[in-house]
Amino acid sequence: MRKTAVWVWAIVAGVALAQQSMPASDPAVVDAARKEGRLIIYSSTDQASAQALLDDFRRLYPFIQVEYNDLGTQQIYDRFVSETAAGARSADLLWSSAMELQVKLASEGYALAYDSPEAKNWPANARLGNLAYGVTLEPAVVVYNKRFLKPEEVPTTREGLARFLQDPKMRGRVATWDPERSAVGFTFLKADYDRFPAFQELARAFGRAQAALYSSTGAAFEKVISGEHYLAYGFFGSYALLRQRTVKDLGIAYLRDGTIAIQRVVFISKRAAHPNAAKLFLDYLLSLRGQNLMAYTALIHARRETVVGEATPQALYRAVGSKDKVFPLPVSQEILKNLEPAERLRFLTFWRQAIRGQ
Repeated sequence: MRKTAVWVWAIVAGVALAQQSMPASDPAVVDAARKEGRLIIYSSTDQASAQALLDDFRRLYPFIQVEYNDLGTQQIYDRFVSETAAGARSADLLWSSAMELQVKLASEGYALAYDSPEAKNWPANARLGNLAYGVTLEPAVVVYNKRFLKPEEVPTTREGLARFLQDPKMRGRVATWDPERSAVGFTFLKADYDRFPAFQELARAFGRAQAALYSSTGAAFEKVISGEHYLAYGFFGSYALLRQRTVKDLGIAYLRDGTIAIQRVVFISKRAAHPNAAKLFLDYLLSLRGQNLMAYTALIHARRETVVGEATPQALYRAVGSKDKVFPLPVSQEILKNLEPAERLRFLTFWRQAIRGQ
């Protein structure tokens, strides 16, 4: 029944998209992009999640050949910096969940300033001036296998989870991020550590339960789906929604004592070979059309507050209880503190001890 309802929503969304106007791009930018005819994107958004967006963008602008590179967050950063330093061909547009690395690049002069006409009323915490924009609002959630855990027994608070993991059946059956191998994993867990005192005991409970650590959402989800793990903590709610379409046993629990949400950050390279095509894609991601498609079809949590659907800010607020329980990480230089050696060491020292159950 749920799967049918989801696909009905997708069909309705498709009709709505067909009736919507084009993104509010400057006609001169469209003409210039037509002459460029190409767009190179480096992105950490899985191809499966981004495909609906890419297909719709190609329908709108068939004269642009899109090269979409699905890469890891650290790989995006390292590859872009090395290619730029060498004067080699690189991405026109970077779209990544590693907020710190994106903000660092934009702040250090790698981003092209662009006042997108679609960002007039964009939230202040979702943009770094006119250099970089947060285009999603993606919660960290708990995913679990319904064959082994009933929905009512999965805790929705950090204190509850810490107690739950004491159950002998959970030993070796829980997963979370490896913050030493994953940039976005570090971001999620460090935000938990900074904001919620109860996370410290939860981290120790991970250690006592011999939690498995992963550097990607996909790998952790596969282990939960197979039943090797019963539960995974702190991974992308957007990918969980997408997998639920085809995996009936995959459950999602939202943290009602407070949910961290990241924003996938996008910016245009200052050295872009196809800057106008990149502007069109940025406009598209910010537009009502693009955000609606995220919410209904791609199931990447949209950032635009006025969008309605399954993966939207309003749906997230309802899932966790209220807007006040959602804590978006800001697209600002404030997040760069996570890259400071002393700050990283402070968290990782705690983490290493906790994951040993100390």
